[in-house]
Amino acid sequence: RPTSQSHPATPPPYLHSVTLPFLPRLPRQSRLFCRHRFYLLNCMHLLSPPSHSGTPSTFTMARPLLCFLAAFVSASAVTAFSTNDNAAVSRRESFSKTVSLYGGVIAGSSVLVGAPASSLAVVTDETPKVTTRMGGLLEKYQDSRGWTILAPSGWNKFDGEVGAYDVKWQDLVDPTDNIKLTSTPVKSTTTSVDILGPVEDVGVSLANKRNAKLVAALERQTDGVLFYTFDFALDDDTHQLLQLCVNKGKIWSLDANTKEKKFAKRKELYYNILGSFMPKLS
Repeated sequence: RPTSQSHPATPPPYLHSVTLPFLPRLPRQSRLFCRHRFYLLNCMHLLSPPSHSGTPSTFTMARPLLCFLAAFVSASAVTAFSTNDNAAVSRRESFSKTVSLYGGVIAGSSVLVGAPASSLAVVTDETPKVTTRMGGLLEKYQDSRGWTILAPSGWNKFDGEVGAYDVKWQDLVDPTDNIKLTSTPVKSTTTSVDILGPVEDVGVSLANKRNAKLVAALERQTDGVLFYTFDFALDDDTHQLLQLCVNKGKIWSLDANTKEKKFAKRKELYYNILGSFMPKLS
């Protein structure tokens, strides 16, 4: 501990005061920054007493560290403090934003940017079946073979083309806008679509076979049934959503098609149709 002879009781006047004439005119954050800077300067003086032995003291050796801290406070003040009190963001708000940003990545690979909210569930979660009729654009359809769907209102309905589909809905004006449902028998031991493999791998394989670009590969579970949903941009300027699931000894394939330039308008409608399909009565 330095003695009173080697270190004066009070610091010089220019370091003793941390209140400057311009501080009252600055915002609160800026005044705090200036005070913190001058507190560090005080510490530099107090911890650096003169050495009469010719050898730097421990306190003198610590002085460069304090200089660095003073410079760090100065550099970080640009982002840590604002000249506008209303621009300050609380730590709690920043933490919440960070959790929201990284929470989707931690939840699982099925979370993709731009996907509808109904498809953003982790596979272990139960996602409710879509029931909205979008103001009359969709109507409930229940088939005698034991499945239900919200079908587009006013579209032509076609039943049973062997080897092509079980049921098809087609727009009255543009036939490239259509919904098709197909079912194919599978072994009795096959109870879930995950037997095909991970959803991303299945999506890549299907895209290669169709000469298409895989935009998204999603998975969800609704009423105990696992669904794989794929978003494809085909090379013939058309866009397709494809959904696969397994139930009652069949693999069900539901696809929604439109022209690429119209997909942005059809996207919400098509995702709601796929989200409403259930291969059983409930």
